[in-house]
Amino acid sequence: MSKIFDYLGDATFCPGQSIYPNPKESSLFLSLGHHVDVYFPPRKRSRIGAPFLFSGEIFNKQQPASIEVLPDECLFEVFKRLPGGEERSICACVSKRWLMLLSSIRNDEICTKNATPPVEKTDEKPVSGKPDESLLCNKKGEVVGLGGDNVEDKEREVDGYISRCLEGKKATDVRLASIAVGTGHRGGLGKLSIRGSHSTRGVTTLGFRAIGRCCPSLRVLSLWNVSSVGDEGLYEIANGCPLLEKLDLCKCPAISDKGLMAIANKCPNLMSLTIESCSNIGNKSSQAIGSFCHNLTSVSIKNCPLVGDQGIASLLSSTSCSLTNLKLQGLSISDVSLAVIGHYGKDLSNLVFSDLENVKERGFWAMGKAQGLQKLRSFTVTSCPGVTDLGLEAVGKGCPNLKHFCLCKCRSVTDYGLVSFASSAISLEILQLDECHTITGDGLSHVLFNSGRKLKALSLVNCLGFKDLAFGCPSVVFCTSLRSLSIQNCPGFGNFSMNILGGLCPHLQHLELNGLPGITDEALLPLIENSKAGLSKVNLCNCSNLTDKVVSVMSKLHGVTLEELNLDGCKKVTDASLVAIAENCLFLRELDVSKCEITDAGIAALASAVQLNLQILSLSGCSSISEMSFAYLLELGRTLLGLNIQKCNAVSSIMVDFLMERLWRCDIVS
Repeated sequence: MSKIFDYLGDATFCPGQSIYPNPKESSLFLSLGHHVDVYFPPRKRSRIGAPFLFSGEIFNKQQPASIEVLPDECLFEVFKRLPGGEERSICACVSKRWLMLLSSIRNDEICTKNATPPVEKTDEKPVSGKPDESLLCNKKGEVVGLGGDNVEDKEREVDGYISRCLEGKKATDVRLASIAVGTGHRGGLGKLSIRGSHSTRGVTTLGFRAIGRCCPSLRVLSLWNVSSVGDEGLYEIANGCPLLEKLDLCKCPAISDKGLMAIANKCPNLMSLTIESCSNIGNKSSQAIGSFCHNLTSVSIKNCPLVGDQGIASLLSSTSCSLTNLKLQGLSISDVSLAVIGHYGKDLSNLVFSDLENVKERGFWAMGKAQGLQKLRSFTVTSCPGVTDLGLEAVGKGCPNLKHFCLCKCRSVTDYGLVSFASSAISLEILQLDECHTITGDGLSHVLFNSGRKLKALSLVNCLGFKDLAFGCPSVVFCTSLRSLSIQNCPGFGNFSMNILGGLCPHLQHLELNGLPGITDEALLPLIENSKAGLSKVNLCNCSNLTDKVVSVMSKLHGVTLEELNLDGCKKVTDASLVAIAENCLFLRELDVSKCEITDAGIAALASAVQLNLQILSLSGCSSISEMSFAYLLELGRTLLGLNIQKCNAVSSIMVDFLMERLWRCDIVS
């Protein structure tokens, strides 16, 4: 032993010299055994705070007891006595087992009165050990999901409630449980949307059980393409979320009438229901919804083959149901349903029919003759072959307050039916015709004659029946109320038709002429010059025969009111138009001159404008714009929020990078 004290070197306990005069004093040593000698100076306290077990030369520290050895029943009792929601969120980060246990506790099972006060913070680590790294917790103390997903849930406040949207691989039971536990103490989950599901560990009844037990404030639930959730999932929502107001189900084949009937029985506050492409939902659920949901105001049923006349009749004839919005699309209903709607739809204000192949003329006639749609204000009919002149006339007479009517892809309606309808619908203000090829200019002229003093908006889209020579007005009439005119892709609509309309619309404000190459300056100028109210939105897209003359006159006459101008595809428009815009259009916010003959000089003219405050500028396809416009675009960029320079071949990528760097507030598309 004496050799130990005489040794001096790098490995000595006290380098340099001994700090004790008599290092051999026996009190400086602690004999721990036959073969172990430990240097133990008297100044130091012993750090041995736990018992040591020795087995020869090896000793092990006794492991502390862990809470993990407790069964789920005991952990459940512990968790429901946690003092607050933030503490529960922190505990949920420990492991998936703890997370799922916490998500199974209902709010009414939490012991708030006997909760113990929070323990004072210390530097010691919890006995449970390190939290599960596969569970992530955000700054608010909420579990946000698995670390392996490397994503965050979308979150925003909606009317005081948290809204969450899970898409694709993010939609799992663990993530739903995380949302359920983490949102309870922050106002509660108000809106949940699930779009798609994980291919192997997608959303199941387990995740919906967590939502149902922890989120009683849920008001909006939307499921799209979630095939793994069935009636059991809706049972959990119905039992735990009685405040549900809106339910959207799209492509959910596992959900049947049983799930919807549970919602109807347990969620009396339901106001809006949307069912689309759910093959197992039929008439029974519609009957239950109509009987128990007294606040129901909006129903949309699309492509559900099991929903027939019985379901629609039960829904509409229920005394407790006061529907205001109804949309039926792709159903196998017949004339009976339309007759029921016409008789019981006394509160309907918005009605949409689409792809109802089994409905005939008799159904529309009966719906109009029932005189029950007195409050109907908007009616849209799309791809319904049963719509004829007789049925349309009856609808016009049976809906005296109808203001908005849209007819799309209904080839059985002729000029006679349209004129009869316009004459009967005394309150009609908005008329939209889309792909109605049997309606001609003659029918439209009579509509303007009968409704010209109350019609506010007229839209013609893809109507091939218009012939320029056949268009005429039976007598001189002014459409003094018309504010919006939209004509798109009607090849027969030419100069003669435009001349007729040009003298009839003195108060026009919104003008859209899209895909009309037959219109020239001479036809459009009368309409522009006769507009006394001032044009604010003008779209002349793909009117290839219009020139700078139209733009110049429009800028001078309506420069004070013009806010949006679209000249996309007007190949004869040049820099002269931009000069006129820069001089006269003081309040123009959006300008589109894509595929026009615009050069750097035109951009310079815009940049030199004193009061021009453009927010959106599109120069797509302007091949004459080069890097010379860099400084001018920077000048315009003071107010720009969006810039489109796609297919500008003379603009280099370096210039685009400089623009993106300098105009960091502007969204640049290149």
